[in-house]
Amino acid sequence: MIMAGILVSAFILDLLFGDPYWLPHPICLIGKMISKGEKMARRVFKKTPKGEFLGGMAMSIAIVLLCFIVPFLILWGLAKIHIALAVVVQVWCCYQIFAVRSLKTESMKVYTALKSGNLADARKYLSYIVGRDTQALSEEAVAKAAVETVAENTSDGVVAPLLYMAIGGAPLAFAYKAVNTLDSMIGYKNEKYLYFGRFAAKLDDVANWIPARLSGLFMIAASFLCGFDGKNAARIYRRDRRKHASPNSAQTESVCAGALGIQLAGNAYYFGKLYEKPTIGDEGRKTEAQDIPRANRLMMTTSALAVATAALVWLGFWLILR
Repeated sequence: MIMAGILVSAFILDLLFGDPYWLPHPICLIGKMISKGEKMARRVFKKTPKGEFLGGMAMSIAIVLLCFIVPFLILWGLAKIHIALAVVVQVWCCYQIFAVRSLKTESMKVYTALKSGNLADARKYLSYIVGRDTQALSEEAVAKAAVETVAENTSDGVVAPLLYMAIGGAPLAFAYKAVNTLDSMIGYKNEKYLYFGRFAAKLDDVANWIPARLSGLFMIAASFLCGFDGKNAARIYRRDRRKHASPNSAQTESVCAGALGIQLAGNAYYFGKLYEKPTIGDEGRKTEAQDIPRANRLMMTTSALAVATAALVWLGFWLILR
């Protein structure tokens, strides 16, 4: 019963307030820990493929454990004082982990710039939320990349942390965000991180395997609720959900492409190097700026469905066990 209230309250707080820029964010703290941990690991372990792999693995495990243990001990200590205090702090922690409002806000900056005809600003705002090179992208490519990141982060930023919150509260959700942040910072297949970031990348694949597939199913249901092409979303999901180097990214991208009737993915440049990728979806029409708010509507409906389901499951457990 309490956990259901925590999940719903945290989700509502995120919808209302997002991530205030003036407030230090715990994910930024995790990022700083990773940067310092990388420097330390590279000093300690040998500069060989095996040494770099072991260094990256040791650092990743240490940071994930730390991100679980610290909030666990804080909440345990607060519960010893008063359970209500622990509940309030856990709601605050879970609110900080959700990324619905911030994902919509940042992607809509790209939309606003495109609608005003300012392609340079659209590329700049897009660079804040994607890892690919954006400086030479066309208007359509910018819109397509923004839609892709909204679709992909529906899982990474909402459904996945929600699942871990529902299982293990804020401590397990923070551990998941550590895994996710590690992958975003060191999980690259380039010269610097090919070996050092390999464990983090594989750990992220494992941590997101179930959440990504749940996200795809929730998004198909949301496609119908939003008035999009739910049947086509399900069709493209079945056909294209494996068309990505990551085993997870195409799960929601395929649904979004089918729901909106557009084609996503394809070749992209990262750090000046071209990476060839298969396309996802059928090009029924060109991707346009208006697809960004459409993708956000799909993301928010998917998120609400996932939160409602998690809360109902917890209420069901409470009714059965009480």
